[in-house]
Amino acid sequence: MTLYEELKERGLIAQVTDEKLVSELINDGKAVFYIGFDPTADSLHVGHFMALCLMKRLQMAGNKPIALIGGGTAMIGDPSGKNDMRKMMTAETISHNVECFKKQMAKFIDFSNDRALLVNNADWLLNLNYIEMLRDIGPHFSVNRMLAAECYKQRMERGLTFLEFNYMIMQSFDFYKLFTDYGCNLQFGGDDQWSNMLGGTELIRRKLGKDASAMTITLLLNSEGKKMGKTEKGAVWLDPEKTTPFEFYQYWRNVGDADVIKCLKMLTFLPIEEIKKMEAWEGSELNKAKEILAYELTNLVHGEEEAGKAQEAAKALFGGSDPSLAPEYRLEASDFTDGAIDILSILTKAGLAPTRSEARRNVEQGGITVEGEKVTDIRTVYSAEQLSAGLLFKRGKKNFKKVLF
Repeated sequence: MTLYEELKERGLIAQVTDEKLVSELINDGKAVFYIGFDPTADSLHVGHFMALCLMKRLQMAGNKPIALIGGGTAMIGDPSGKNDMRKMMTAETISHNVECFKKQMAKFIDFSNDRALLVNNADWLLNLNYIEMLRDIGPHFSVNRMLAAECYKQRMERGLTFLEFNYMIMQSFDFYKLFTDYGCNLQFGGDDQWSNMLGGTELIRRKLGKDASAMTITLLLNSEGKKMGKTEKGAVWLDPEKTTPFEFYQYWRNVGDADVIKCLKMLTFLPIEEIKKMEAWEGSELNKAKEILAYELTNLVHGEEEAGKAQEAAKALFGGSDPSLAPEYRLEASDFTDGAIDILSILTKAGLAPTRSEARRNVEQGGITVEGEKVTDIRTVYSAEQLSAGLLFKRGKKNFKKVLF
């Protein structure tokens, strides 16, 4: 099975400009390809995870990845799939986020010996002369065609700003710049980026008379058609300070039965033949498949040691044996009033409930236990002394935290 055939078998390919050309490029290890990441936060998240895994797969086959961090395009904001305009970020915030991205990407991509490149489009976009840009690039874009693009439709209903309207031109210019400076012949992106990517291939054709290719990756959706990677607390991050290895493991351990095989195919590096055998699994066997998925992905992001710890902690907690393996949350002196803290504050601070109102509902409905004892009184308080050795707080069957001071 060729690499391209495997990508299709895993369900990773959504759209492609020229299947024969792209398959030959990546199968022969001749693709110099890029994927863009806009630094809208100080950590990559599960939404970026599949792209990083794809870059790793292609690099392992001899192709050269270019990780493009959108320090320039982040100043504008991608309107794709958004009802409202993105919040504007300062240059300092973007610069900080770029540095965070660089560290995380190195876990997936080998940047040594020119095997991969990491570039920031701020290096060329922020220095463009507006009039020169209009004269040089503007004639190659049809406003009529741009307005028909899927990435603008949703925003058109609420009011598309001229600022956001420029995003396609900026992304297209990125591809043109990478093509001319680094020989980049292929762009990958999420399926919602198709219009922007075609803009790049068309700009290269019009400006240089040469062909470049584009391929979109299937979006990671659950069986209900919703994007995966969200919890009550928000995004599932790759930074262990924002989403602990245990929480990361638990997210994948708890995916729906209908999604586990798809996730194994699209995200893990297990042989496709091995995963196909799991397609016939049912009941308790599916739980085993989820454990495999959770371990493999936690290993990819956080390493073998943390993956092993998370797996052991989950088994101990759900087996009711060793609560000392639960993830910890440490309270500070400022969290206490007169030496005590109420249960609603503990639940929200420890991330076991997103809001106080949700914490109140969980307590009143009997969904909270502390050290195995059900707590139903929202006025319950705990002293600093009680929490000095740590108490195990549990919400429902799958959310645990050892809270200590």
